[in-house]
Amino acid sequence: MASVILVFFSLIFLHTLTPVNAQTGGNITIGASLTAAENSPSWLSPSGEFAFGFQPLKNDRELFLLSIWYDKIPEKTIVWWANGDSPTAPRDSKLELTANSGLVLTNPQGDELWRSSIIGTIAYAFMNDSGNFVLFDSSSMRAWESFGNPTDTILPTQTLERGWLLSSRRSETNFSGGRFRLRLRQDGNLVLTTINLPTDYANEPYYETKTNDATNTSSNGHQVVFNQSGYLYLQLMNDQRLPLTRRVETSASNFYYRATMNFDGVFIQYQHPKNSSGNEGWTAFWSLPDNICSASSVSASSGTCGYNSICRLNGERRPVCECPRGYSLIDPNDRYGSCKPNFTQTCEDDELGRSPEDLYDYEELTDTDWPTSDYELLTPFTEEGCRRSCLHDCMCAVVIFRAGDMCWKKKLPLSNGRVDSNINGKALIKIRKGKVPPNPFDRFPDPENEKKRKSRENLIIVGSVLLGGSVLFNFILVGSVCLCFFCVYRKEYKPIPRNDSVAETNLRCFSFKELQEATNGFKEELGKGAFGVVYKGTINHTGSTILIAVKKLNTLIHDGEKEFKAEVNVIGQTHHKNLVRLLGFCDEGLQRLLVYEFLSNGTLASYLFGELKPSWSLRTEIALGIARGLLYLHEECSTQIIHCDIKPQNILLDDYYNARISDFGLAKLLLLNQSQTHTAIRGTKGYVAPEWFRNLPITVKVDVYSFGVLLLEIICCRRSVDMEINEAEALLTEWAYDCYCEGVLDALVEFDKEALNDMKKVTRFVMVAIWCIQEDPSLRPTMKKVTQMLEGVVEVLVPPCPCPFNATN
Repeated sequence: MASVILVFFSLIFLHTLTPVNAQTGGNITIGASLTAAENSPSWLSPSGEFAFGFQPLKNDRELFLLSIWYDKIPEKTIVWWANGDSPTAPRDSKLELTANSGLVLTNPQGDELWRSSIIGTIAYAFMNDSGNFVLFDSSSMRAWESFGNPTDTILPTQTLERGWLLSSRRSETNFSGGRFRLRLRQDGNLVLTTINLPTDYANEPYYETKTNDATNTSSNGHQVVFNQSGYLYLQLMNDQRLPLTRRVETSASNFYYRATMNFDGVFIQYQHPKNSSGNEGWTAFWSLPDNICSASSVSASSGTCGYNSICRLNGERRPVCECPRGYSLIDPNDRYGSCKPNFTQTCEDDELGRSPEDLYDYEELTDTDWPTSDYELLTPFTEEGCRRSCLHDCMCAVVIFRAGDMCWKKKLPLSNGRVDSNINGKALIKIRKGKVPPNPFDRFPDPENEKKRKSRENLIIVGSVLLGGSVLFNFILVGSVCLCFFCVYRKEYKPIPRNDSVAETNLRCFSFKELQEATNGFKEELGKGAFGVVYKGTINHTGSTILIAVKKLNTLIHDGEKEFKAEVNVIGQTHHKNLVRLLGFCDEGLQRLLVYEFLSNGTLASYLFGELKPSWSLRTEIALGIARGLLYLHEECSTQIIHCDIKPQNILLDDYYNARISDFGLAKLLLLNQSQTHTAIRGTKGYVAPEWFRNLPITVKVDVYSFGVLLLEIICCRRSVDMEINEAEALLTEWAYDCYCEGVLDALVEFDKEALNDMKKVTRFVMVAIWCIQEDPSLRPTMKKVTQMLEGVVEVLVPPCPCPFNATN
């Protein structure tokens, strides 16, 4: 009897230890909640095959994913997750089932991260054995379900309706939205496409069922069905079935099935034994397309892999992305991303008289091509002629020699790279030879200096041989050598004639007529600012056409020719990845024009203040790029340059959305009364440092102030002055400081979930911005200190009020 009582009380004790939220049987009641932590309870389906709850990320144990997964297999494979735009939640986040809002996910501070979009009032929820999590109203009608909000996976008994899609994750461990999608379009066509992040622009399909006949709509696609037995097909409007997979021969009672839009773009159906011994995993049962490397060529993107990369299939018909020799990944952590050359390929080599044979060699790859990067076809042509033509063409990065007489020349960036036996040709990649002496500006030696160095070495040898000769001969020899060096010295420092075609900086001197023709009579205007008007144009260089931006400057200062040449030489000597490159100039009569490289992604202003808000991670990289560019202008280039007009309109974005500062060094070229404020102040309203108004000495700190304003604009994605909103928020600098003082910085990044999940960095960036906009220039940090604080390598102290005279006591 005593033993029975002991067992009874033991069972009661164990029951009290069972977590309330680890509900089984599938039903979840209103008020139930889950907390993000290791080994936290989850909501199980009746059979325990599926679980709903938090899973820690493998690469960051402080972040968790609210998700559904297979719970009875060792892999705990995730098949659904919440909040695709910003899917991760920090430790101790809470999920609660509420009557009025359904599922509500909040962070430890109580801020809402995600909620389910429901209809009506929720009575209870149910995690069923199909892997579908359902919210029911008081009439037991479905108010929301995970099957209706798919992520990257479709499960048996699940359907995809017209307009629905599966979106791949960014990588194996990054659950943010990736580049690949499976969508049943509204016209009934089922397609696989890539998208151009960070937008939703869809490229041409790399697979399609072509079930979108406008003349016979009865044969168009209606819905994608994954039936109970693991058979996946497209149901047509006429009730016919278009098979997507072959029929499953194994029993559904013994296997799990899923079909996933993988992060590498391959749509695969998998199977997994239910009674696994632990050594068996998911087996690929069927996949689309057969060869994604060949199928996914597109006209407006990089293809399956990133730019300058090569795609090949592995044994499982999955893509492998590789950089060719001489190239490396831009992001070492993204092996499917873009590659960059490990050297600088520049046309300046040709202008300096360097021999391409001495600088470059070829890497030969068989059956490899980048089919959409051609800019010139030479045929009929020999392979030797093809090699020589590319070697002497500074725009040529790769040539493809195929069909015995066809030479296809290609330029960077290379897109849609792939290995394919059907190419029947070879790729010759131009790479820099290994042992090239350094140069202060472009890392390659000046031939003239190299010639002088060798001459000096020869003179030393001759002097040694004749050392035992007569004193008179040695005297004559020494005198001759001195005379030679004197002549060389005079030659090196000879002033540049006015009409020289190449300045000290190897810039090209254009005639006004050349630029007039290049811009088609200055027809297409790209922008207008304090310094002048910018026009789009094209020039021919070594047989190819390149795009340029031509800035036609306003009236110059008095004695402008001398100042113009001096400033252009200073600008031409700048070399930094965050500065727009100057290609040449025009100095003819009263005409002063500057020729820059053309950057197709436009200004930061149009990107920052457009309809689509750039991602938080990209905005932080842009801010760092601008800071590094200013640091270079202030401290690292040969002559210190004060920009005087830092604003989003003067920041351009290259093909990879790297920030590039433009218009630097031009302030000295304009009259003092030329500015958008129509005063003696240089700069733009809203970005001008206070010392401009007080006749104080102008230093690099005016750029620091403008950068602080710009940094706040980057953080908030709004203009520094906006009179269309309420008066308290009209001036961004004042509103940002008020938010900082009141501890409500989340208001600055409202609705930006990625930034809200990274409030530590948001706070650091705002504090740096406040330091930069201090009214007293001496309190503002240098751009070196700014860069270090943004990177997190230097502690950011609590900033004082930027306007001390307006601070409350």
